[in-house]
Amino acid sequence: MNRINTLRAALVALLPLAAIALTSPAPAQSPAASPAPAASPSPTPAPAPAPAPSATPVPPPAETKSPADGPAASQSPTPPPAAPVQTADPFGEPFTLEPKKVVMLKGTANWDSAFDALIEAFKQLTALLDKDGVKAAGNPMIVYTSTDDTGFTFIAEIPVDQDVKNLGKNMSMGNSPDGKALKFVHRGSYDNMDNTYEAITNHLDDKKLEAKDTFIEEYITDPLKTAEDKLVINVYVPLK
Repeated sequence: MNRINTLRAALVALLPLAAIALTSPAPAQSPAASPAPAASPSPTPAPAPAPAPSATPVPPPAETKSPADGPAASQSPTPPPAAPVQTADPFGEPFTLEPKKVVMLKGTANWDSAFDALIEAFKQLTALLDKDGVKAAGNPMIVYTSTDDTGFTFIAEIPVDQDVKNLGKNMSMGNSPDGKALKFVHRGSYDNMDNTYEAITNHLDDKKLEAKDTFIEEYITDPLKTAEDKLVINVYVPLK
């Protein structure tokens, strides 16, 4: 099943169903060689006998200190902070959606150009905010409201802290969905979301959970500036 058919089937199913290293020991230091015993005097005197060794003991060589013994090295260097542990993304995590004031744009799209339609909606809303000098107060969202074999209807939303004026066609002010939901995370391109939605559908079936007639995508990475294969999207499935 190609990507469009798979994603379409998953979305259509969701809405109508409402559902360590070892250190080797250092080699042992060999004992210092014992001085050879003095040779027995020969009965025949040598022509040129060597002078007798001095009886004065030779002092041991001065102890060599390593750089670590110096004052500058008296304190151990601070180790670098440990890298954060990468935890698994939530999958079916219970989550409570809080309502947010949003400026929204209603739209429709077919499956063959789904992502392009969503991006165009975000562009229109962003342009409106820039024109009115209003800053976004959260991540952009897509709320899917219905699907069929050819396409779907949706609402693009951007959270704001104030009312936005000069609303264009199909635009309005409102509140984002709220209530109990399950949270899933998708990483990668929109074209690969079919796998995520298949997994969501299977999760709902396995847990015998009933979903509402909608679900939400929250774009954690800016879809207008992020490469499509680097997208991070939270998917929320509201529960009955």
